[in-house]
Amino acid sequence: METLPSRVRLVDVARLAKVSLATASRALSSKGASPRAVAAVAEAALQLGYRPDPIARAMRSRATGLVGIVVPGVSNPFFAEIVEALENALRARELEMVLADSRGVVLDEERRVATLLERKVDALIIIPTDYHLSALAVRRAQQIVPVLQIDRRIDGLPGDYVGVDNALGVRAVLEHLVDVGCRKAVFVSDAGSSSTGRERLVAFELETRRVGQIKTGQPFLGTFSIEFGQEAVRELLRCRRLPDAIICGADIIALGVVRELHAHGIVVPDQVKVTGFDGILFTEFCEPPITTVRQPVQAIAREAVSLVWSRLSGDTSPPHRYEIAPVLEVRRSSFPAGWQPSSVAKE
Repeated sequence: METLPSRVRLVDVARLAKVSLATASRALSSKGASPRAVAAVAEAALQLGYRPDPIARAMRSRATGLVGIVVPGVSNPFFAEIVEALENALRARELEMVLADSRGVVLDEERRVATLLERKVDALIIIPTDYHLSALAVRRAQQIVPVLQIDRRIDGLPGDYVGVDNALGVRAVLEHLVDVGCRKAVFVSDAGSSSTGRERLVAFELETRRVGQIKTGQPFLGTFSIEFGQEAVRELLRCRRLPDAIICGADIIALGVVRELHAHGIVVPDQVKVTGFDGILFTEFCEPPITTVRQPVQAIAREAVSLVWSRLSGDTSPPHRYEIAPVLEVRRSSFPAGWQPSSVAKE
């Protein structure tokens, strides 16, 4: 039996014309494409024998070119960096971003998601506020548009996710602290309402048992904030539990820790070493510069937008989960004078 030829798709036309899928769509519908793009797409369509699918064309005509972004707080420097990276990656695909701030409140998050859906966004990228309570809003959105979780994820909810390998980052910090002679450490982080907070705490507990050379006290768990970092230091001093190192679950906590240690005349790193997690710009300009686990934000954003684009282009494969390796940035907050890092991870 003779094999039927495969149907030519719009993506094939776009590839031959050397334009984006969005541009090819606009060129064929005579909406907003340049004369040069229209000519190239028309030539490619003729050459390939492309015949538009009327149903797909109707769906594309309803597309807005907008992607909704929901974050727990743009005041957090890490989330601000993620947003900027996402915007750049979306622009490269000729998509526009609509940003919403949930302020870390689940009810506000539900409202922001509903508003974005009312604005007819084509897809949604979300950093969930809560690893459990955010499920309702995200599940509703998944019934309408492609949804991708980034940085944080919701337990038990199938869906696309792109983030960092938190366990690998915590392991790198602990191995570094052992290398510089630390024998007692305290973990200061989020109380566990976010998946990142939970994963970093679990990784800390597992890795300290595996390494076996660092004693740990009771972790201090609160919020990802400068204020909580300061509060944790005050509590340590009240309890006279000052360790060799304070390992922070986020840079924004580490900034508060360093600030409060300075306020009490405690020298970093000579008396206490401090590390963070995320790699925000402020840690580099703190005094001393803070050792951190840097998330490759640009790579995470590119992978996220690539996956969203794939879904918008018709990919119906099972949910994808990508965890990208972080990079340990060793700085003066965690090593004594004259010490030279011997095995710092590089990209």
